[in-house]
Amino acid sequence: MKVLSVVGARPQFVKLAPIAEAFAATDHEHVIVHTGQHYDKNMSDVFFADLKIPAPDVHLGVGSGSHGVQTGAMLSAMDAVLDEHRPDWVLVYGDTNSTLAGTLSAVKMHLPVAHLEAGLRSFNRSMPEEHNRVLTDHAADILLAPTEVAMGHLANEGLKDRSRLVGDVMTDVCFRVRDAVKDQPLELPDGLKRGEYLVSTIHRADNTDDPEQLAAIVDGLAALDTPVLLLAHPRLVARCAEFGIKLERPGGSLHTAEPLAYPQMVAAVLGSVGVVTDSGGLQKEAFLLGTPCTTLRTETEWTETIEDGWNVLTTDLSKLPELAVRPVPTAAQAAPYGDGQAAGRVVAALAAG
Repeated sequence: MKVLSVVGARPQFVKLAPIAEAFAATDHEHVIVHTGQHYDKNMSDVFFADLKIPAPDVHLGVGSGSHGVQTGAMLSAMDAVLDEHRPDWVLVYGDTNSTLAGTLSAVKMHLPVAHLEAGLRSFNRSMPEEHNRVLTDHAADILLAPTEVAMGHLANEGLKDRSRLVGDVMTDVCFRVRDAVKDQPLELPDGLKRGEYLVSTIHRADNTDDPEQLAAIVDGLAALDTPVLLLAHPRLVARCAEFGIKLERPGGSLHTAEPLAYPQMVAAVLGSVGVVTDSGGLQKEAFLLGTPCTTLRTETEWTETIEDGWNVLTTDLSKLPELAVRPVPTAAQAAPYGDGQAAGRVVAALAAG
């Protein structure tokens, strides 16, 4: 069996790590295509190195651009790649422009598509990611769902027969990295101490493309009594520069740093008192690592994280001081995302056809 993985953004590199490892333990051929959607070293190269992912076999080098320009550039480049390799499966990950482009190119060339992380729904049609994931699910031949909730969404859309419950590959890598870093010294910027800071990431268009909303979020983080380690996504940095919003605030509680390599990110979350984010992946990682999360959105794809208060959704920034440092929930934590063995089930599902 020959499987071609299409990835392009940080969350996809993390998901790719256990998949690549699972394929390496078999006789199957695994081809990795990097679209270049995230091309910054800290958002791309470092993940391949730190997660021990094989170097991409193909790098399209698409780079940034509007949704249409970026997706179109990927489409025009993918056709030749798929024609050369003619894989048994094109495996796409999550909900990015790379996912949609890989799917469309494969479908037009009559190549089978498998969608990893199928069935997630925010039900917010203003999110580009929601359209990417829905369109991909309805075009794909096998839907590899991470949770029972995702399986239910697929069944409601008439896709039950194509759906397979495999668990969440993010759990595989998150647990593996957690165990590797939990006893290591924690490297933090000056002014931050273990157990006395928050981790934050902000990058969604709903929060970054509106100057007033973005300024309110940055001001809200800077005004917290608890120090905040703000890991500044390139989109956040660009928008703040465009709108004249200062991220560097000497003497305040806001400590801005570049995005961390995944192991350091896991270590930072483990050492924090909470997470403030609009990232889907980080919500779930916080849950898996037993760290309370406050999500600056009106909805989440990962509804299981909301149970027992591990994750709280809000767009009311006046509530941030109270929510961000709330105590760890006392109820026993459920395990909706599987046992950390999802990648093996993905390979088996594709081999079974």
